[in-house]
Amino acid sequence: MLLVGFLAGCNSSLPDSVEQLGRESGHTIAFSQMVDPYLAETTPNDKGYKIGPSDVLDVTVYKAPELSRSVQVGTDGMINLPLIGDVRVANKTPSTVEREVASKYNAGFLKSPHITVFVKEYNSSRVTVDGAVRQPGVYPTRGHDTLSGAISLAHGLDPESASSDVAIVHRDGDGKANMVRYNLSDIHHGRSADPVVHAGDVIIVEDSTAKWAFHSMKQVAPLLTPLTWVLVNL
Repeated sequence: MLLVGFLAGCNSSLPDSVEQLGRESGHTIAFSQMVDPYLAETTPNDKGYKIGPSDVLDVTVYKAPELSRSVQVGTDGMINLPLIGDVRVANKTPSTVEREVASKYNAGFLKSPHITVFVKEYNSSRVTVDGAVRQPGVYPTRGHDTLSGAISLAHGLDPESASSDVAIVHRDGDGKANMVRYNLSDIHHGRSADPVVHAGDVIIVEDSTAKWAFHSMKQVAPLLTPLTWVLVNL
């Protein structure tokens, strides 16, 4: 919800084109700085990546090779390690898991253990759903989920605040973030196709009380410098 609230407070002039957005680069706060943390959670090799089910982890205990091993994250988000048993790792960064595993071993098995956790295989496919939904968060996707399906994973729209406007933020192969606008009312009434979402996408449902960027790009022009906006008038 932070992203939606931040955008609602902006106030600037409307650009004539993407090229004009590029000339706005003097602004100190970039929209990508708000979106990047969301994208990082599901982007392989990013330090902010959050572990998910089916990922394979190399857990190394320094000077204790008998405790070191490769483990696959279960569908319940857990791994099992010698002596300490089950450890919940889903939706945590490798560095967070390192600290938690070290703490468990230090509690009665090893003195000041040094633990490293490396994601050996990125097998989890997830999307982030934020904004005016019942339960914002990071959710697994089967690779062919639609926008409506992804919102359902977040237990649907917030009935008190959600509007019909929604954006999908996707990072392309070059690392550039692209935002695409959709209208849920048109999708639900069959006037527009329900788009497929992809692993790593960030879905943001507009809060109707905020009246932010979708209804007036004037409010966010300075923030869009690093982004290419693709407005889909469905």
